[in-house]
Amino acid sequence: MTDFSLVIMGNDWIMIAFVALVMLLGTKRMPEASKKIGKIMGQFNKTKNIVQDEIQKAKGDFSIPIQGPATSERQKLEVMAQTLGIDSKDKTDDDLKNLISSKLGGTNAGKGSEQPTK
Repeated sequence: MTDFSLVIMGNDWIMIAFVALVMLLGTKRMPEASKKIGKIMGQFNKTKNIVQDEIQKAKGDFSIPIQGPATSERQKLEVMAQTLGIDSKDKTDDDLKNLISSKLGGTNAGKGSEQPTK
């Protein structure tokens, strides 16, 4: 059997949408509708830029290069230590955890998932 599906690509959809808008709104309301759409798009882009700037500020100076999945806990610790400028040679896992925690400003160095007592 032959499939007689309608194949519409890229710019064809823009033309179809434009024709549909003209038919729905008429030529008198098109300028008003396009102004509203323009304002909406402008506000969307402004908000998107604000959110991206806030994410960038929150991210700070930490730029961690991702090379692949870490296969062990030691490898994860070594990557974190290298990113923070800590020498990981001749250090145990607990030493690395404590150094990383102190470098990041953690107060619960080496205590795992325990909650601090008040």
